[in-house]
Amino acid sequence: MTELYEQQRAMRAMRKTAMQRGVIAILDIGTSKIGCLVLRFDGNDRVAANDGVGSLAGQSGFRVIGAATTRSRGVRFGEIDAMQETERAIRTAIQAAQKMANMRVDHVIVTFSGANPRSYGVAGEVDVAGTAVTEDDIARVMASCDVPDFGEGREVIHAQPVNFALDHRSGLSDPREQVGKTLAVDMHLLTIDAATVRNVAYCIKRCDLELAGLASSSYTAGLASLVEDEQELGAACIDMGGGSTGVSIFMKKHMIYADSVRLGGDHVTSDISKGLQIPMATAERIKTFYGGVFATGMDDREMIEIGGDTGDWEHDRRTVSRSELIGIMKPRVEEILEEVRARLDAAGFDHLPSQQIVLTGGASQIPGLDTLAPRILGQQVRIGRPLRVQGLPQAATGAAFASAVGLCLFAASPQDEWWDFDIPAESYPARSLRWAVKWFKDNW
Repeated sequence: MTELYEQQRAMRAMRKTAMQRGVIAILDIGTSKIGCLVLRFDGNDRVAANDGVGSLAGQSGFRVIGAATTRSRGVRFGEIDAMQETERAIRTAIQAAQKMANMRVDHVIVTFSGANPRSYGVAGEVDVAGTAVTEDDIARVMASCDVPDFGEGREVIHAQPVNFALDHRSGLSDPREQVGKTLAVDMHLLTIDAATVRNVAYCIKRCDLELAGLASSSYTAGLASLVEDEQELGAACIDMGGGSTGVSIFMKKHMIYADSVRLGGDHVTSDISKGLQIPMATAERIKTFYGGVFATGMDDREMIEIGGDTGDWEHDRRTVSRSELIGIMKPRVEEILEEVRARLDAAGFDHLPSQQIVLTGGASQIPGLDTLAPRILGQQVRIGRPLRVQGLPQAATGAAFASAVGLCLFAASPQDEWWDFDIPAESYPARSLRWAVKWFKDNW
């Protein structure tokens, strides 16, 4: 854990450096698209002076000055499958965003789906050293948490304190400077496959960029799509992407559970391609223009020209009714939603006071999904769009950009995590190093 702690500390330091320089890039590595946003950080005064519009709450004076997307290559199920292809796609997106921003970017924060996330709840308790709680006490109580044995080849990507208790007073979000004797914490750990993280880090390095942060797309999509009341009372965000569907549950403005289903919109396209025996590009076009999950009487009569360029006149002039297309799409969409329902049941979502579910991501745009989803997931379902961010182009305001917009908010004001606090000297393994750190702290 100490090695991981140091890596995350280094990334946080890089993020700080990038923000001092005023420019940082946001990279969303997805299965169907790779999106890049370039953010410029400057004080609220300067932004207001430019166009008379101040930043929203929680957006620390940043503005999108460059945006680009490109078709994703070499990514399957949200994980890098072909390194060179992905590198080319990332370079294309970064260069286009830099050209629009008219500025070079060196530091990048990355979000990705997949990587088989698993959630753990851990707890720790310590006695407060002085009269009031200090940063050192918070660092000690986090270090005292019993970290589960999550197995070989796994790494923690998020370690967030979700609740503090001070002398039987629970539900504290920030106990600093409060008087008490015993401090306890509940922490949420999210672990993912270490190989996926290493591949992403290596790919960013090959693109001549510095990695300044990592985040799970389930988490960032929830930040962008859930409104403040939903994050406070309890809600689930379902990020339906191309290769995988991310599930996250928020409570008291903290993520308390995350998971992913290895099914997404690309699987629906694949079913259409196989069912109608047409290329994937044609299947994607037909899904986008004519897709749906509920057939009406009129859909039997609405014929869709498939088209093609095989040279066979009969084959290229085929038509299919819209109800046949819906008959191919509906079972796969139902399967995705049923898998999501199983994940929510396993997390104990039924016991939350509010059971709002928000669907976002590119695949949530299928017409009729807002009617089908409540039948499988529960009553309170809505289709969510990400928050509006200053300078974001109109083309990047749709649900497909939820995780990218969420990553902007994460970059601007990240939630306190374990590695934001100085690790107590007692936690270092070597005794000599421990005393060296202690001496340094006492004397400087």
